Amino acid sequence: MSIDPRSHTPVYVQLADLLRNQIESGELPTGAQIGSEARLSQEHGIGRDAGRMAISVLRSEGLVTSSRGHPTQVRARPERRLVEVPSGSTVSARMPNSNERRQMDMDEGVPILEVRHPDGTIQTFPGDEVALFYP
Repeated sequence: MSIDPRSHTPVYVQLADLLRNQIESGELPTGAQIGSEARLSQEHGIGRDAGRMAISVLRSEGLVTSSRGHPTQVRARPERRLVEVPSGSTVSARMPNSNERRQMDMDEGVPILEVRHPDGTIQTFPGDEVALFYP
């Protein structure tokens, strides 16, 4: 797959799709560096802003992680632990605010799962670290 500047699909979306396919196929394994915005723009013949936006899309999907001064890398998928949801409880998903993301040490793009128990207590879990089950 290559970037087609004449396509109706924006080039940043095409680049994000290309990188996502490489991540999902294992061509870019966990910990692999994606490359800088400048390198992506040179390799694919696109503008630097398109590289930045493609990385942003992948970050929001939880596929890559990046921080100032460090290269963008393919994010490790954490092992999931089983959490039992008691009878009468409800589960909902939402995106965390910045404080919750810091407290739970969560990457961008990862939702929070809230378990509301019949007694009114609420438990929150990073959505990529748990698998919920009803007994």
